[in-house]
Amino acid sequence: MTSRGINMREWEANAKASATNKIVTMFNRPGQLEKIEQINQRFTRKKGSVEALLKSAMQQQLDGVRTGINQLHLCVEQSKEINTNVKKTFNLFSEVQRLYESLGDVRDENMRHSQYVTARENLKHIFTVPDSVDRTKQWINEGKLLHTHQCLRDLENSRDDLLFELHKLPNQSPHDKSLLKAYFSEVEVLSKLLEKQLVFVLSRTLNTVRKNPAELVTVLRIIKREEKADEIALKQEKQSGFLAPGRPKKWKQMMFNILEQSVESRIEGTQVEERKDNKRWLIRYLELIRQLIVEDLRVVKTLCLPCFPPEYEIVSKYVTMYHKSLSIHLQEIIQNGLESTEYVTMLSLVFKTYHSEEMLGHPDLIEYTKKVGCLLPSPLLESLISNYLKDIESNYLEWMQNALRSEKEEWRSTNPPDSESYTRTAAPIIIFQMINQNLDVAKTIGDEIALKVLILSVEQVIKFRDSFRDAIIDFKNKYFEDRKQVPYFTQYMIIIVNHCLQFVDLGNHLEKQYSSSVFVGHTGENFNRLRGTFLQLRNETGNYLLEELFIDLDQHFDKLFNSQWLASLDSLETIYATLEDYFQDYNRLTDPNYNYIVEQAKNTVAKRYLTAMLLRRTSFKTFEDCIKAASKIVREVDRLNNLFNNLSKNGDLADGDDDFEAITMLSEVLKSDDDMVSFELHRVLEKYPDITEDHLMRLLSLRGDLSRSDIKDKVAHVDRPKVSHRSSIFKSLVFPKTVINLNF
Repeated sequence: MTSRGINMREWEANAKASATNKIVTMFNRPGQLEKIEQINQRFTRKKGSVEALLKSAMQQQLDGVRTGINQLHLCVEQSKEINTNVKKTFNLFSEVQRLYESLGDVRDENMRHSQYVTARENLKHIFTVPDSVDRTKQWINEGKLLHTHQCLRDLENSRDDLLFELHKLPNQSPHDKSLLKAYFSEVEVLSKLLEKQLVFVLSRTLNTVRKNPAELVTVLRIIKREEKADEIALKQEKQSGFLAPGRPKKWKQMMFNILEQSVESRIEGTQVEERKDNKRWLIRYLELIRQLIVEDLRVVKTLCLPCFPPEYEIVSKYVTMYHKSLSIHLQEIIQNGLESTEYVTMLSLVFKTYHSEEMLGHPDLIEYTKKVGCLLPSPLLESLISNYLKDIESNYLEWMQNALRSEKEEWRSTNPPDSESYTRTAAPIIIFQMINQNLDVAKTIGDEIALKVLILSVEQVIKFRDSFRDAIIDFKNKYFEDRKQVPYFTQYMIIIVNHCLQFVDLGNHLEKQYSSSVFVGHTGENFNRLRGTFLQLRNETGNYLLEELFIDLDQHFDKLFNSQWLASLDSLETIYATLEDYFQDYNRLTDPNYNYIVEQAKNTVAKRYLTAMLLRRTSFKTFEDCIKAASKIVREVDRLNNLFNNLSKNGDLADGDDDFEAITMLSEVLKSDDDMVSFELHRVLEKYPDITEDHLMRLLSLRGDLSRSDIKDKVAHVDRPKVSHRSSIFKSLVFPKTVINLNF
């Protein structure tokens, strides 16, 4: 059984099943049996409608098949007819060769007729060639270019027509062709003479268009006609293979070449000076070039534009030629090397002047120049900017070294500095004056260049810090080798400290000057580094300044807490007087520097006092001695604290933790009862969690009423607070690593 029969059976079974389900569903509802007649009639009508549709579809299919068969019969008949016609055409082709041979005489006669016609038409030119040549030469000498060109074209047409007739001959005679060319040889000479006249006029286009524009129009008309003649000659060559002698002349291309050469000559001829003749040679040359280009292009727009054919787009062509010629000439100048301000002059032209209203952006020219690109290629421009920045950097290095050399000589002077030198020091002012001068010049070029110069300037100031620091260290070392070598060390070191902060202040002022949107976000990090660098150097030089003070105070701190200290009445007098004396000089520091020195001196004094206290040069044997010692410590600390508060220009210095307060708390441990020692130690640890067991044992060892075991026991059992990262004065205390001797 075929698959088609199986499918039919399946479809029939599916149809019956579907009908059964539909009838079951329909008659399941109440009242449907009463309507059985109506339902039967409805299905009968539906069946009739479907059968009618099927019959209609079958009829349409049969009509389509009948039409297709009729068209196929028609195509067969047409194919047979075409085949018959093709066979007849091939039979006719066999007669072509015999017909061609029989018409040979006619062809030859036609060729002779064509040659005779051409010869007759050009007869007067053939016989009058010498006279025409002489007359044309005379017109060239008289400047009658249109007459010249008309006569030349007549001669060329006669020659070209005769040569073309020879070219058409099946058996060309080289002798006839050479003879004809020789007879018309003067025509080529005339063409060259006319071309020279055109070149002469075109090379003086801008002068000619001012004085005699008709002459320029004549030249352009001739060029336009020759351009058309070139097109015809090339078209004839494609059709017949014949190209007239001297074609194509390409006088239009020649015209633009001559115009470009004249532009190059004007650009190069404007430079009349060199560096050896005048240091401002480049400024003068570029200004002359600016005036020349603007004037020439305005002449081109107003006078040349009406003379030239519109399709030549002469204004745009001239703009391109001037742009190209100037670019090439400037590249040659740059390759020969620039010096100093010449970089600024060149960059100012490229970035600012060239596209401004003073030059190509002139209102009369902007219509034609708005699409002109950069005057110099990008790689060369980047190289030029780089060399400009290197030149500035070289100048900075030289000037900064000279300023530093002058400063170093002044530091070793045997004369004291004048009063103004303390607050207005030369080096920072000179350096930032140089920076401002370079930035003022860079801003005349453009904001982008000014930004590069600003970043370079700040970097150079940061680098200057290293050589400045080396000079300061050398100055300090020379002084401490032999303090007699530098008689005014303190005074000049005060100036140096002020120097450092002055760099910061001048840097802040410079940053405010360039806080516009163009520079913001690009220089913030550089200025932060400058501030941080010189504040750090200020701190270092401030410590060098205090180093002199504390070298003088070392011997007096050594006398504290020795065996005579408790009984001495003036143990602190010398320290107190020395501090007051030095701070008389320190008053010449600027307020921020002065307060920094006061703070550093106070911290150092507290550290030295605390160190002397914990070195345990003595011990207080009785509890009464401990009380006396604690009272004296408090008095001395209060006096020192009052001294520094009086010295400070900001009032009380103890804004945060006061280092003298640590000494006072330790004195409480000294005078406390045995039962309260642990409590006082706990207070100290709670306030200063970084104090070590060694510090506590050294403190308790000052009390002669405690045994070694008691000290160890009290230190071991004191409760330490949780680990804290907070550091205090105890962090910086340094003692010998040997174990303290507690046997007493």
